[in-house]
Amino acid sequence: MTATASLSKAETAYRWIRERVADQTYQPGHKLVLAQIALELDTSVVPVREAIRRLEADGLVTFERNVGARVAMVDQGSYTQSMETVAILEAAAVAQAQGHLGADDLDAAEQINDQMRALLDDFEPAEFTRLNHEFHELLYRRCPNDRLCTLVELEWDRLNHLRDSTFSFVPERALESVEEHSRIVALIRARASAQEVERAVREHRSATLHSFQNSQTTTAPTTDLIADSRKDKP
Repeated sequence: MTATASLSKAETAYRWIRERVADQTYQPGHKLVLAQIALELDTSVVPVREAIRRLEADGLVTFERNVGARVAMVDQGSYTQSMETVAILEAAAVAQAQGHLGADDLDAAEQINDQMRALLDDFEPAEFTRLNHEFHELLYRRCPNDRLCTLVELEWDRLNHLRDSTFSFVPERALESVEEHSRIVALIRARASAQEVERAVREHRSATLHSFQNSQTTTAPTTDLIADSRKDKP
């Protein structure tokens, strides 16, 4: 009984902290005080410590001796790696979910995509990103492989932690994304092969990463020029 209760509390603490990292209640660099978290969850420090270890393994938390646990800082490399990872994992999950998605699921996905399309005229990146997550989750959540779904969700959490909205940096990518969503839903409705669906989802996710990387490449020289001009000023 004790072991079961401890595991249950550790899982609760893990999900509680992970949610707050994902929604940025706990922002990068935030110090995680185990005793305070235990108090909020009405539990002991033991399950919280176990949760912190799992989050450290997930890459969401760092731990330093004499400093303690902190929410991991953001870096460009981590964002790229998570985008590459989610492209592979989510594509596989949607391909497996394909046979379990009904007409109601696909209708709901199209409705979400229509809402995203309606935002294009008066673009709001945060809301667009929220709907984008809903759209993708609707397709992959029917995947019968629970472990695969968990890994996809973990990478989405990491992406939410690393960057509020990619579309803030590449708003022109939004229209392309909506059109690709329509194509993915059409492929699933037409009962395309799992390989074709997986490729379409993977290319869709990869295209967003490439757009972001290109935007950073083109803006970098401008930033350098601004920095140089400031150095020249007396």
